[in-house]
Amino acid sequence: MKFDLVVVGSGPGGYVAAIRASQLGLKTAIVEKENLGGVCLNWGCIPTKALLKSAQVFEYIKHAEDYGIKVGSSKVDFDAVIKRSRDVAGGMSKGVQFLMKKNQITVINGYGRLVRGKKVEVTKEDGSKETIEATSIIVATGGRAKALPHIPIDGENVIGYREAMTLKTQPKSMVVMGAGAIGVEFAQVYSAMGTEVTIVEFMEQGLLPREDKDISKELGKIFKKKGVNVMANAAVQSIEKKGKSLVVKVENRKDKSIEEIKCDVLLSATGVTPNVEDIGLETLGITVEKGLIKVDEYYQTNVPGIYAIGDVTAGPALAHVASAEGIICVEKIAGHHPAPLNYENIPSCTYCSPEVASVGMTEEQAKEAGYEIKLGKFPFSASGKAKAAGSPEGFVKIIYDAKYGELLGAHLIGANVTEMIAEIVVARNLETTGNEMIKSVHPHPTMSEAIMEASAAAFDEVIHL
Repeated sequence: MKFDLVVVGSGPGGYVAAIRASQLGLKTAIVEKENLGGVCLNWGCIPTKALLKSAQVFEYIKHAEDYGIKVGSSKVDFDAVIKRSRDVAGGMSKGVQFLMKKNQITVINGYGRLVRGKKVEVTKEDGSKETIEATSIIVATGGRAKALPHIPIDGENVIGYREAMTLKTQPKSMVVMGAGAIGVEFAQVYSAMGTEVTIVEFMEQGLLPREDKDISKELGKIFKKKGVNVMANAAVQSIEKKGKSLVVKVENRKDKSIEEIKCDVLLSATGVTPNVEDIGLETLGITVEKGLIKVDEYYQTNVPGIYAIGDVTAGPALAHVASAEGIICVEKIAGHHPAPLNYENIPSCTYCSPEVASVGMTEEQAKEAGYEIKLGKFPFSASGKAKAAGSPEGFVKIIYDAKYGELLGAHLIGANVTEMIAEIVVARNLETTGNEMIKSVHPHPTMSEAIMEASAAAFDEVIHL
């Protein structure tokens, strides 16, 4: 069987690339060893947001009297929470199945490996094999939870994100190793539902160490109020199983002191490992550097006709990045002339409570790059909509170049800010200046007014502070 394009992997990079290829008239097949939608739809973005919503609803109920509403006693039905999350994920995966049929994309179930002659050998569940040929092949095999050598994931006491979404019983206590987006979101879910949570982060900055320092500091204060214990500049040295529990030894990297924490479960959230093993890269001589497939600006590898997108390449391991890469890659294959992706204008979102969203340079990065900056900050405590909604925590921080008014970066923490960051992404894409942001009328009352007000604060024109 021969195709114009075969995509190996059906995550948000792979299935989006396949759909775009079909739209452009390419006869397309997609190879998937598990469920359509990949990690994002089945084990990542979507089911975690379902869990976070359940946690948010429970928090609303606990604080109902703050809104003048009296309710009876409430408790978490953990099984039902997990079931809802899995049902949402299952529904989304079925949605991708529909899209494959709608776009006449051939779905081949099995484990795909590249073989010589621009072919993919697919091993089926029953052990049988099928070989398909293509003019072009895209590797979109994604990533998996990263396990540290001295803290292996056993699926019981030491778990990854998959196990965290399907636990049979709610743990009374949990240590989360890693304070990036995955660690912080799961800490939010379990803490809100009553689990005693400790976060251990290697970097000194603490929560979300890749974000602007002011964001990390603010989120740290809010998590502390929620009762989450955050140990920054610390490292898990060892674990010891005692009965059904774990004793986790954590080293303070500054003074080298050791603290022992007893917990039911340790969640390893130290990052993502790309799935590049045993997929035939060596057979074809495809270049891999530091565990990632090397590609050009249009995602072609060193072997003509073989491409790679998403978590297996050097870009940010984010679903929306993989999707954008897939579209650009396919349009190039089809003979179009797409612009390369601007990796300096990729939004980052963390869906804890309050949410965190950012794009562009941090304050520190802008200064290191030699910019003279104008910085504006507007707290949601001064926002009428935020106060009315009972969500006054957080702020908008926006950074401009003092010379030309260029929008260098924005950093938001607060309710629904993941829905607001796209405004900044579009503004930066259009090379919008501070004056244009200030003069763009924002509706009142909305959370988004804080973007206009923060911009005005940067140029000493703020009204509501």
